[in-house]
Amino acid sequence: MITAPLWLVGRVTGVRSATPHGRVIELQVDGWPGNAAGQHVDIRLTAEDGYQAVRSYSLASSGGSPVLELAVDEVPEGEVSPYLVQDVRPGDELEVRGPIGAYFVWGPERTDPVQLIAGGSGIVPLIAMARVHERAASRSPMRMLYSVRSADDAFYAAELSGLASDTLTVDWAYTRTAPPGFPRPAGRVDAATIAASTIPPSDHPTVYVCGPTGFVEAVADLLVAAGHSPDRIRTERFGGA
Repeated sequence: MITAPLWLVGRVTGVRSATPHGRVIELQVDGWPGNAAGQHVDIRLTAEDGYQAVRSYSLASSGGSPVLELAVDEVPEGEVSPYLVQDVRPGDELEVRGPIGAYFVWGPERTDPVQLIAGGSGIVPLIAMARVHERAASRSPMRMLYSVRSADDAFYAAELSGLASDTLTVDWAYTRTAPPGFPRPAGRVDAATIAASTIPPSDHPTVYVCGPTGFVEAVADLLVAAGHSPDRIRTERFGGA
């Protein structure tokens, strides 16, 4: 029998703005068992009248540290994300359950090429993988394609630039406004983007795609059409805008 993780108390130790509508939150969770890159947690909020709301958030952190890192994009009509982005402060406590998920994970013991494709805040579990790749000095080829509305909407933009190396390539796709002089015009990820900015199917990469449901489904279809085997495509999706 598989036992569900227990709810633990996390104390907010740091918050910082990441985008005009997003925030990075650090939580100290005593008793945290550790997690792999790509896993997520449930966050539970309880109102004064006892009403509870639970939402899942990917972790940008991994390993055995009890300090967890979340990056949250606000869903304006949501029940949890507006509080996390606008109101939560250091010293506040949140209930946390996890780690959750064993399918959408990556570790440096893998030696095959890795393609990461993120849409919006779908970057969160993928930055965890890129960080592990860098810390382990992995020689496995890793490439990331990050699709965002504009440069201002990108989480971890400066860090991604710093992670780029001879074994980690970072490509960008802007869907609404591209920076001046950017070679690709603004628009959704399409077949041409997949061909130009991802590891080719002939190299047999494992592909991780994370983002809103519509984005993930469209990208997965493009990958299969390009010749990638469906059993080498792993997806993680979320609702909301």
